[in-house]
Amino acid sequence: MRGAPAAARALRRGLFPTLHGYHRRDLGADLLSALTLLAIALPEQLATARLAGMPPLTGLYAFVAGSAAFALLGTHRQLSVGADSTIAPLFAVGIAGIAAAGSPRSIELAGILAVCVGVIVAAVGLLRLGWIAEFLSTPIITGFLAGVAAIIVVHQLPDLLGIAAPGGGMLHRIAFVGRHLADVHPWSLGIGLGVLAAVVLAERVDRRLPAALVALVVSAALVAGLHLERHGVAVLGAVAATAPRLGLFGVAPGVLGRLLPLAGVVALVVVSQSAATIRAFPAPAEPSGGPGGERGEQVSRDFVGVGAGSILAGVLGSFPVDASPPRTAAVVATGGRSQLTSLAAAAAMVAIVPAAGLLRDVPAATLAAVLLFVASRIVHGRDLVAIARFSTFELALVLVGALTVALVGVEQGVAVAVALAILDRARRSARPTLHVLGQVPGTTSFAPLSSSEHAVEVPGVLVVLFATPLWYANAEHFRAEMADALHRSGGTAQAVVLDALGMSDVDYTGAAALASVLDVLERRGIVLCLARAGARTRQSLRRAGVLRRIGEDRCFGTVGEAVAAVRVGGPPGGPSGGEGVPQPSAAGR
Repeated sequence: MRGAPAAARALRRGLFPTLHGYHRRDLGADLLSALTLLAIALPEQLATARLAGMPPLTGLYAFVAGSAAFALLGTHRQLSVGADSTIAPLFAVGIAGIAAAGSPRSIELAGILAVCVGVIVAAVGLLRLGWIAEFLSTPIITGFLAGVAAIIVVHQLPDLLGIAAPGGGMLHRIAFVGRHLADVHPWSLGIGLGVLAAVVLAERVDRRLPAALVALVVSAALVAGLHLERHGVAVLGAVAATAPRLGLFGVAPGVLGRLLPLAGVVALVVVSQSAATIRAFPAPAEPSGGPGGERGEQVSRDFVGVGAGSILAGVLGSFPVDASPPRTAAVVATGGRSQLTSLAAAAAMVAIVPAAGLLRDVPAATLAAVLLFVASRIVHGRDLVAIARFSTFELALVLVGALTVALVGVEQGVAVAVALAILDRARRSARPTLHVLGQVPGTTSFAPLSSSEHAVEVPGVLVVLFATPLWYANAEHFRAEMADALHRSGGTAQAVVLDALGMSDVDYTGAAALASVLDVLERRGIVLCLARAGARTRQSLRRAGVLRRIGEDRCFGTVGEAVAAVRVGGPPGGPSGGEGVPQPSAAGR
């Protein structure tokens, strides 16, 4: 594992890397940005804790843990880590299958899960395995997020409408809400819609406006002043200003066995979202004395920082954390210069905990409105339209993923969508096109006849390009395509030149297919030459005995050399030794 030493070198560069070489002139910008971050994070963390089925203060502790751990280890100057509504419904649904939501046991399980998720994410960073997230294509991620958004909306509708919250699956919840629309509580609905309208309007005016925090304070004051709780408005209720419960409780092999699959899915989402956020908001240039090295090592260390945040959150009795795109965008927009922004916001969050009793009158409809707004930002309509225009199959991936996540489960939804995407990719790679090439007049370049108006076939020479690895899934297809190309040549071909530039790998079945093609060519007295076959391809063919049959002297560095050799009656005295590097020309061949 070469990635582990690289990540270890990055870790040895010291703690609080974004504060190395810190300039006092940046303090004002960081503190101002911290105020904006606090105003956004406070209502969001409370709402996310409610979405996760956890006590309100655990959301604040998740933000503190994520911010502190990432500032300690991470290299990205503006990344915000804390409780996140993308992963909250995932583990909430998973844990609910083991223990009742909100029960002491479910809180214990959330802490254990957070540590498991943190260990996995940190290991991804240490071993530089972030490429795992690349298996989640854009349609898969879009469908997954659409499913998550649907879960958020269905779970928050009862609080918004002021009706009892049902249990059970998604369809049951939807049916329950439909049957109880006549029981909608006007005050709750009015508060919720007012908060939602305020947040939407503020975002359109200026995303930095603390609309969610203002709405939380105003709605709580309205409930307290008008005694709306007596009139049926559901509120957050008494919030004890208790310190976090340190440690892990209820850890057992059986528990770990049930939580690890869920932890793997949550960790995959965390890695994907963190990587996407880091790419979307590239860190500004490092000052002198700051952490250097390749950005790849820094990203790996950032994964370690995010993972450490989940581990610390679990030890504090909270739940897994994630990098947040909207909070990171707020830090960037307000000019935050370092992780001092997140540290200051976390310190202010700690200072708020003793006054947690003031949160008692916060309406449940307010938090529901905040989460509904978050859900609306999770689904990107433009992506859905673009995917639908591009491919019906990929749109089907989105719909299958969304429905499976929402109706069956997160693990199943991600697994089904990934499996379908891999099967589709395998299907496509098993049916590649065999291109017949022609020479561009006046040059030594060759181009596919199907895509070039100027390329013409070389008399007596069939030039073909199979621009993909030759393996068991497409071996039979390769033989059929070669037979069809020979048939279409009308029996005039005296030689075949196989351009193997894209044939970067050949397995045993592929080599056997090429040997079968050789049998056909030899019976017809047709010579086969290879052009631009790389060292790995030639080695595979050599081990299979196919290269001996073709002849080492029939391997050429360019298509032009191979065609010239067969047109003058044979190869000019031995192999070219070319590594398959294209010669400079208009078409690259």
